[in-house]
Amino acid sequence: MKAKRITIIAMAASMIAFSTAAVAQSVTANGEVKKIDAAAGKITIKHGPIKALDMEDPMTMVYRVQDPEMLKQVKAGDYVNFDVDRANGALTITKIQKTK
Repeated sequence: MKAKRITIIAMAASMIAFSTAAVAQSVTANGEVKKIDAAAGKITIKHGPIKALDMEDPMTMVYRVQDPEMLKQVKAGDYVNFDVDRANGALTITKIQKTK
């Protein structure tokens, strides 16, 4: 009986993990780097509307980065393309690339 309960719990955990992953939403946008806080793993970007993320107006926003090493590629004043994911209500940059 105990093995059956463990199996059911494991199946439920898998379903929760799958549904959480399905909620994640990745969007590509572009903007201008305004500030980098490498110690905190954050970047401030001024960008236009990102309607897929319900951002109807241009704004300047602080984002977390998935990998702080990405911040070494850019500096304040650079124009960038970036991928941002919304997972569990948090916006996180998963990819960033300087543009010309």
